Amino acid sequence: MGNLPPCYYDGRLRFYLIFIDMISIQTQLRAIVSTALGKAFGAEYSEIDPMVVPAGRPEFGDYQCNVTFSLAKPLKNSPRNLSQQLLDHLDVSDICEPPEVAKPGFINFKIKPSYLETQIGALQSDSRLGVEKVKDPLKAIVDFSSPNIAKEMHVGHLRSTIIGDSIARILEFRGHDVLRLNHVGDWGTQFGMLIAYLREAYPDALTKADALDLGDLVAFYKKAKKRFDEDADFKETARKEVVKLQAGDPESLKAWQLLCDQSRREFQQIYNRLDINLTERGESFYNPKLPDVVADLEAKGLVVEDAGAKCVFLDGFTNKEGDPLPLIVQKSDGGYNYATTDLAAIRYRVKEDGGDRIIYVTDAGQANHFAQVFQVAQKADYLPENVEVTHVPFGLVLGKDGKRLKTRSGETVRLKDLLDEAVKRAYQDLETRLVAEDRQETEEFKTDVAKTIGLSSVKYADLSQNRTSNYIFDYDKMLELKGNTAPYLLYAYARVQSISRKGEIDYEKLDADAKVLLKEDQELVLAKHILQLSEIIKEVESELLPNRLCQYLFELSQKFNQFFENCPVLKSDEPLRTSRLILCHLTAQTLKLGLSLLGIEVLERM
Repeated sequence: MGNLPPCYYDGRLRFYLIFIDMISIQTQLRAIVSTALGKAFGAEYSEIDPMVVPAGRPEFGDYQCNVTFSLAKPLKNSPRNLSQQLLDHLDVSDICEPPEVAKPGFINFKIKPSYLETQIGALQSDSRLGVEKVKDPLKAIVDFSSPNIAKEMHVGHLRSTIIGDSIARILEFRGHDVLRLNHVGDWGTQFGMLIAYLREAYPDALTKADALDLGDLVAFYKKAKKRFDEDADFKETARKEVVKLQAGDPESLKAWQLLCDQSRREFQQIYNRLDINLTERGESFYNPKLPDVVADLEAKGLVVEDAGAKCVFLDGFTNKEGDPLPLIVQKSDGGYNYATTDLAAIRYRVKEDGGDRIIYVTDAGQANHFAQVFQVAQKADYLPENVEVTHVPFGLVLGKDGKRLKTRSGETVRLKDLLDEAVKRAYQDLETRLVAEDRQETEEFKTDVAKTIGLSSVKYADLSQNRTSNYIFDYDKMLELKGNTAPYLLYAYARVQSISRKGEIDYEKLDADAKVLLKEDQELVLAKHILQLSEIIKEVESELLPNRLCQYLFELSQKFNQFFENCPVLKSDEPLRTSRLILCHLTAQTLKLGLSLLGIEVLERM
C-alpha cells in the first residue's frame, strides 16, 4: 500500500486509487510527500508545505519536490542528503516511476503511463473532468462592473466586468455560494447637478420615461458638470436639489428613478450581450445606513474632528508633508464620502449577507482607497478574522499608441461601440476566409459565428493578460486564428467536432469501459495536460488570476494540434482508434468547460 496520508486511507486494506481517483495528481503527490516528511524528520514536518510543483524542465520528469532546500538549515544537512533520506520513506510506486534525486537536491517524479491511462479513463464518466467541489463552501461576494447612472458604459468598465464575471464563474463552479454585486453609482451630488440642469434645459426628462436617449443624457450631464464647476449660483441650486433628494422629496425621487431606470436598461443590453449576471445594489442602497456608520465609529473612539470634518486617522499613510493621513467619513458640510459608503457596504456584506470572502474588482488606481477602507473596517471590527477581503486590481486598456484607449476625437470609447466593432471585424474576417476556402454558408451561420468570435476575442484578449498589467487593445491580434487568442482555442474545439462529423462518431456513445492507450509521446503529453485542469482551477480560485486558465487552455490547444498532426485518429485500428477518440473528446470537453469559466461560448463549426 505504501505510505498513504491518513486522510486518504480509512484503515481497511483497499486499493486507494478508487478512493482518490478524482483528486489531482499534484494533490496526491503533495499528500504522500507530507506523510513521508513526518516519518523521515519528525511529525511536525508533515505540516509544512511539501513544495511539489510541475517540473520546470519536462525532460527531468513531470513534477518536482523542492522541500529539502528549506530544511537544509534547520536540519543541518545538504538538500541532496535530505532528499535521499526522504526517498527512504516515500512510496509513489502506484503513481510514478522510481523518483530520482537531481543535483543539488530536487526530487523528480515521472508519472507512469499506466497510471495516466487509468486516470484519463476515469474522466470519461466525470462531467466535472476531475475538478471536485470544495468540502466547505464559502459565501463569496464579488463586487464588479459598477458603472455610473446617467453615463454610458465605456472601455474602462470592460476589465472589471469580464474579470469579475470570470472570477465569479470559477468560484461558483468550485461550489461556493456567490453573490455577484453591481455597486452602481446612483446617488450623490451628480444627481442634484443633473436634475437642476434638466429642470431648465429639458424638464420632460424628469417626468417622462425615456424622454431622452442615454447619449443625449450623457451630453446634458457634461454640460451640467461644466456649469457646476463655473457657476456659483448653479452650484448652490444643485446642492439644494441634493438636499431635496436626500430628504425624500417625491418629485425629486421620481426624477431620480426615471434617470436610473433608463441607465439600467442600457446597461442590461451590454450585460446580455456579454452573458453577465449581476445583482444591483447601488450607493443609494447604503445611503440610509451612513449616519449609523459614523455614529458607530464615534462610539468606538475612532473619529477625530479635523477642520469640521469627521475623520479616522490611518496607520502607515501620510500626506506630502509627512503628516498622518485621515480617511474622511463625514465632510464639514455634513455630506458623506465614497469611503463611508464602502464602510457601510462592508458592514452589511459581513453582517447581513454573511460574506466569508469579499472581492472588489476595480482598477489599480483605487488600491490605496481600498487599503484605507479595509484598515478602518478592521479597526471598527466590521471585518472578523475569519472574513477575507481582497482588492483585485487591474491595469489600463491602451491604444496602439501606448496611451489610454480613446476615440479619434479624444473621447473615451463607449463599450457598445467597441463590441460592435469587434463583431463587425469578425464578420469581415469570416467572409474573407469563406471566399478563400470556396465555402458557402447561410447568413444566420455567419452572423452567429461572427458574434461569438467577436465578443469572445474581446473577452479573451483581456483575460489572457495578467490583470495587474496594462495591455494594448488590438483588434487584428485578438482576431487572429493563431497564437494565444480566442479564435485559436475555438478552432481547436471545432476541429474535434469535425472529427466526429467526418467519422460519424457520437462521442457520448463511446465505450465508457474502453481502455485508454498512451503509446506516443504526443498522447502522453496531451493526457498529462488534461489532468492538470483541477490544479489550474484551484490556483485561479486562490490567486484570482484568470490569465492562468487562459494559458492552460492555450497550451492544451497546442498540445492537441500536435497530437492530431502526429497521431492518426479515424484511420487507426482498434483499440487505438477508440482510445484516441476518447482523448479528442476529453480535449473538447476541457476546452468547453474552461472557456465557459471565462464566459466564452464554443462553436461546433467555424
